[in-house]
Amino acid sequence: DPRFESAVALVHQRFSTNTFPSWKLAHPYRMVAHNGEINTLRGNVNWMAARQASVSSPLFGEDISKLWPISYEGQSDTACFDNALEFLVRGGYSMAHAVMMLIPEAWAGNQSMAAERKAFYEYHAALMEPWDGPAAVAFTDGKQIGATLDRNGLRPARYLVTNDDRVIMASEAGVLPVPEEIIIQKWRLQPGKMLLIDMEEGRIISDDEVKSQLATAHPYRSWLNRTQLILEDLKPVEPRALRRDVSLLDRQQAFGYTLEDTRILMSPMATTGQEAIGSMGTDTPISAMSEKSKLLYTYFKQNFAQVTNPPIDPIREELVMSLVSFIGPRPNILDHEGAANAKRLEVRQPILTNGDLEKIRSIGHTEDRFDTKTLDFTYDIERGAEGMPEMLDRLCERAEAAVKGGYNIIVLSDRQIGPDRIAIPALLAT
Repeated sequence: DPRFESAVALVHQRFSTNTFPSWKLAHPYRMVAHNGEINTLRGNVNWMAARQASVSSPLFGEDISKLWPISYEGQSDTACFDNALEFLVRGGYSMAHAVMMLIPEAWAGNQSMAAERKAFYEYHAALMEPWDGPAAVAFTDGKQIGATLDRNGLRPARYLVTNDDRVIMASEAGVLPVPEEIIIQKWRLQPGKMLLIDMEEGRIISDDEVKSQLATAHPYRSWLNRTQLILEDLKPVEPRALRRDVSLLDRQQAFGYTLEDTRILMSPMATTGQEAIGSMGTDTPISAMSEKSKLLYTYFKQNFAQVTNPPIDPIREELVMSLVSFIGPRPNILDHEGAANAKRLEVRQPILTNGDLEKIRSIGHTEDRFDTKTLDFTYDIERGAEGMPEMLDRLCERAEAAVKGGYNIIVLSDRQIGPDRIAIPALLAT
């Protein structure tokens, strides 16, 4: 209709790959259109639900509980992302800020990134976990329109700028017929970079400008120094001694190690520091149908997104993947002033050595905000298999009592395993 005029348009045409097309999954949503998939979706939705307890904002007051749940079952990955983005924008963040929180650049291993920007990303990593693609996301709130690529950069997004002040971006070059002589710039979105156009200012705001402005708006480094403990930097603590009456072989057998595991998997890892790889087909029957008694872990299989992403080589993977995780309370996501005083522990990677575990276990002696409780989940062998449900209930009661008693880190331990004590499988105990 010629009477309708707009300075911005966001269009999405979808070719359905691994789902049946349906109208409710059509883009764009309220703020985004998205090419790719969010592969971390289940974790993202769970975290959004988990942080409801710690979110408060003067903008919503007592009514904030009416917003829950932010992301819910039956939505597509893009709709969940859209809900999270809108929640942050309505909660007082600028659109570019919210997008940087949800789809951060690769900051952990980036040596050349400015210190303020690194501090910005590190501070927000505790507020919001990354929504990881492969994703090219275009977003608008009607005043600004922009697009960003996730840190792996596995989705195409090309744009051109014309001399009559139009910017056209699409997942391919040449989607619209534009005469060559009016084009003044052709480029593509790069991994982690953002293209932002402000309609009120009437200009393209460069990636550097928008990110430097946001990164220097608050003293993120001093906020981090106040609330963050880094496990690697804590003083070393002598690990506790193991039971002396149980040999290594007995322990390995108790935890289900086979000769094959020690010879083919563990030895190469110990000697080269790399995971053993093989390319033989596996003829192991699935655990539910096996006649052998199997470990509980083998009943679970990892989900993977059945989509056509190119494999990432280990050199690039190291640049863009981060293994940082947090122990302790997450700050209020709608706190814009860094008011949180709750400390949290940051670990650079998820596998803890005995020394690391001991640091965490004795952290209460040096840091008043943390208190750890170690719960033993082994039990007397005389109770046999029938005793396990009862012991599980007992473990849950002890954990709950510890939390109510003010302990905020619980360590589950099966170190007491031996000829006289059985361990509940750690996965079940957790």
